[in-house]
Amino acid sequence: MSGQRIIFLALLLIFGGMASPAQTQTADPAAGEAYAEKVCAQCHAIHPSGLSPELTAPLFKDVANTPGMTDTALRVWLSTSHPTMPNIVVEPQDMDNVIAYILSLKEQQQ
Repeated sequence: MSGQRIIFLALLLIFGGMASPAQTQTADPAAGEAYAEKVCAQCHAIHPSGLSPELTAPLFKDVANTPGMTDTALRVWLSTSHPTMPNIVVEPQDMDNVIAYILSLKEQQQ
């Protein structure tokens, strides 16, 4: 298991139960999908039936279906720099929307 995955799983354990329903309620998953198509799809499969162009980039559906995945866990993950991911500054509303989109993929299968 890679060090990055271990850190991610540790963050899930720490922040996993701290979802923020108010943030998710004001978010727009369709706007998050549009943002992801412009910014994230260069590396990630953002749709359930896709394959990631960058082989090491997790599929959004796999991220959504990671046990313990919550709004807060995604927020922490997206706010932390990663050696294998560009340091993209995501505006707060865009982050809310992308998180809502990713979580909307929970339990969807190909």
